[in-house]
Amino acid sequence: MLRRVAAGCARALGTGGGARPASGLSPPGRSASSGSPDTPRNQPPSSEFLARPVGVCSMMRLPVRASPEGLDAAFVGVPLDIGTSNRPGARFGPRRIREESVLLRTANPSTGALPFQSLMVADLGDVNVNLYNLQDSCRLIREAYEKIVAAGCIPLTLGGDHTITYPILQAMAKKHGPVGLLHVDAHTDTADKALGEKVYHGTPFRRCVDEGLLDCERVVQVGIRGSATTLDPYRYSRSQGFRVVLAEDCWMKSLVPLMADVRRQMGGKPLYISFDIDGLDPAYAPGTGTPEIAGLTPSQGLEIIRGCQGLNVVGCDLVEVSPPYDPFGNTALLAANLLFEMLCALPKVTVV
Repeated sequence: MLRRVAAGCARALGTGGGARPASGLSPPGRSASSGSPDTPRNQPPSSEFLARPVGVCSMMRLPVRASPEGLDAAFVGVPLDIGTSNRPGARFGPRRIREESVLLRTANPSTGALPFQSLMVADLGDVNVNLYNLQDSCRLIREAYEKIVAAGCIPLTLGGDHTITYPILQAMAKKHGPVGLLHVDAHTDTADKALGEKVYHGTPFRRCVDEGLLDCERVVQVGIRGSATTLDPYRYSRSQGFRVVLAEDCWMKSLVPLMADVRRQMGGKPLYISFDIDGLDPAYAPGTGTPEIAGLTPSQGLEIIRGCQGLNVVGCDLVEVSPPYDPFGNTALLAANLLFEMLCALPKVTVV
């Protein structure tokens, strides 16, 4: 009986590869290939044929691969939370998001996107981080993402705290040069240091500016709010040329007009999307480490991501989901849906 279940899972999850871990993109295994337009692409299994509790716990129950070769896009977990300043637990985010992603399906009727008819997509497993050394973890993340982007694969990252975006953008800039950034968050994450440390989840975009990783005239931060230590906590961002959109300027309105402006600002150059789940109001996303009241709504989050459709998106992340503070899984479910929307917004996705 178990052999029958395993065989059924293998058929439903696609051919080849199996459920090998891809920690740090190791060990090497057979790669998928998008090949010609007629090459079969990986498809998440339908619950009509495979019960949702059955199968490997990958993102959308996609095949797990050890190599990005031949993939157009891939989900990647970075289970790191030693850069957090308040509530920990984001190291468990990737696993919990994958669990909730079982509810996702293959098509997006709202946007007309058919990502799995357009792209070869898989789950690359988790980067093998060092939970005892943040600097070493950043090195491991950077090296893993350098391999991913060098293979022509667009990473969609499951965090992990926001520290991880810094080494990811190091890898992005190595290939694309300085990139534009659409950053959804309650916080600007542009502090210089805390407790004497210059790398933690409050500093990634300051470090990115220091290293020339961002095209600062194409950086937009949306959802910023909360108490601060000064009356002008956005001075640094604005002094660098960032556009800062406060949460209160988004209250009770559609963000479609804002995204029309953002589209013009981004143009056709490379764009990275970094979405901190605490950008959303904790009524919708309580499972996070540094919640702030009066945030964005899930529908506004969808408008932001869908507004990127057709732009030159070269990578995305969804960070700061902390399952210990998400007892019913709603935050992780929301995160899984936002990651699916990011996939649907990627270049070359068929839209009908």
